[in-house]
Amino acid sequence: QVQLVESGGGLVQPGGSLRLSCAASGLSFKAFAMGWFRQPPGKEREFVAARGWNSDTIYSNSVKGRFTISRDNTKNTVYLQMNSLKPEDTAVYYCAARPAGSSPTMYNYWGQGTQVTVSS
Repeated sequence: QVQLVESGGGLVQPGGSLRLSCAASGLSFKAFAMGWFRQPPGKEREFVAARGWNSDTIYSNSVKGRFTISRDNTKNTVYLQMNSLKPEDTAVYYCAARPAGSSPTMYNYWGQGTQVTVSS
């Protein structure tokens, strides 16, 4: 059974930083591309960042230069380092996994989400 468990969310002031973690189990981690998505209040879920099995990365324009996605294949964990946070980054953040080589829109597995609130 595949499980993705996010952690690290919380309340942070504008300009601050947070690091989200997503621990994966039940899958061959190295064979999966990992992504982060978010759903702001009252809005649809949106793509944030992804990192492939071969370390290729892609970011949404709204977070490029502020967020960094990384993965540790020895720990089956993917991270999202978020710097220079803005109130508009407030959202529930989700970790997701898809088999390497599959369509970038075909994420099969999802975590339960972790809340990030950016407010003074």
